[in-house]
Amino acid sequence: MVKNKKKIVILGSGFAAVECARQLESKFGNDPEIELVMIGEDNFLLFTPMLPQVASGMIETRHIVFPIRTICKKTKFYEGRIKNIDPYGKLVTLWGTGDKRSISIHYDFLVVALGSETNFFGMADVEKNAYTMKTLNDAVMLRNRIIDMLEQAENETNPILRKSFLNFVVVGGGFAGIETAGELMDLLLDVRKYYPTIHKEDLKVIVLEAMGEILPGFNKKLADFAKKKLIERGIDIQLKKAVTSFDGSEVTIKSLDETPKDSIDQSEIDSIITKTLIWTAGVTPVNTIKRSMFKTEKGKLIVNDFLEVTNFPGVFAIGDCALFVDPVTNRPLPPTAQIAESQAKMAAKNLISLIQNSEQEKFIYHSKGQMAIIGKRSGIATFLGVNISGFLAWLIWRNVYLSKIPTFDKKTRVFLDWVIDLFFDRDVSRLKLMKRETEKEYKELDEVDDVW
Repeated sequence: MVKNKKKIVILGSGFAAVECARQLESKFGNDPEIELVMIGEDNFLLFTPMLPQVASGMIETRHIVFPIRTICKKTKFYEGRIKNIDPYGKLVTLWGTGDKRSISIHYDFLVVALGSETNFFGMADVEKNAYTMKTLNDAVMLRNRIIDMLEQAENETNPILRKSFLNFVVVGGGFAGIETAGELMDLLLDVRKYYPTIHKEDLKVIVLEAMGEILPGFNKKLADFAKKKLIERGIDIQLKKAVTSFDGSEVTIKSLDETPKDSIDQSEIDSIITKTLIWTAGVTPVNTIKRSMFKTEKGKLIVNDFLEVTNFPGVFAIGDCALFVDPVTNRPLPPTAQIAESQAKMAAKNLISLIQNSEQEKFIYHSKGQMAIIGKRSGIATFLGVNISGFLAWLIWRNVYLSKIPTFDKKTRVFLDWVIDLFFDRDVSRLKLMKRETEKEYKELDEVDDVW
């Protein structure tokens, strides 16, 4: 046992956490004086850009998850949910459950990469009734839901009820919303042949976006191309529309058209009957961070130019949970996997500098381009400063994301899924496997010390 062994603890098991662990492993993997520890709620890395393809049945569920133990082999891994971070005592405490006891882990250096969760902006009814696209469970649940709606609509004689089964509403016109809408339309059009009474014009996929354009942050020409293509494929895109409530049968929408300040608010209230609302309209940091002793703004950890948390040297925050203001735009960086990985590399570099008493480096973000697929063999991309749209962009999207898949066996499986999709129809079996999780915290376990 080496005395004065330094322990680096990484919180999270997403893109930022895994990339940081891999960088540190390449430096300290065989160093007996450094111990690497990762704590994650899931024992796998979820390849979120491909979630919409799992929801549409194109890719097999297990092909986009990578066990942490197979990709971070020199890091000790704990599967658990973080209850508390004590930066003064340098302790991380995990929740206990009925099956396992609560434990505390000491650290010398800490990397917080806890990601984010879906933000419903305080609308409890939307949170209760909407489907989301953050986890593998979400994607499988949504696929089951779509097939369930088709099954019910096929034999439904009440026209209003039938319409509510076949209206699918996606809230949010960002990457997740647009890619989900495109995949959803692909699935509906592919499997429609099995439902003789359902016609193409009966199927409605509606995208609601509160801003004046879809894919904010994307090149305007490309975003317009995407919009045109989606409309051609039958997707109804409604801009400047904000959801105000959803009771499971009807979604209420407020129109956000600007009105003169002195006039009475005349924003129209509209509604769409639907049984399926998919919410992709924003994320918020996890509760663990919001209630920690760290300094936060809008729930995110405030970091300096080196990605270190304010007032706590040796503690780094990266990815969706870190508030890093881009000096060029003067706005916080958006929550994307590309930024998370870029920050992970820099945090690892600065951690190594800290341990070796050398100069730290400032984080400067250089975008490598953006990509989105918008349905059947069509996409948009900004790649090496060039704007590309259509089939070529779709091909680039596939190649880039395939190259990012961490293990060769999963690369092969995803590639084969794509090949099979070219020749065969999608499966319409509905798997009644998963229950929706409603519980967010293990409240009932610690009634006494859970009052914050």
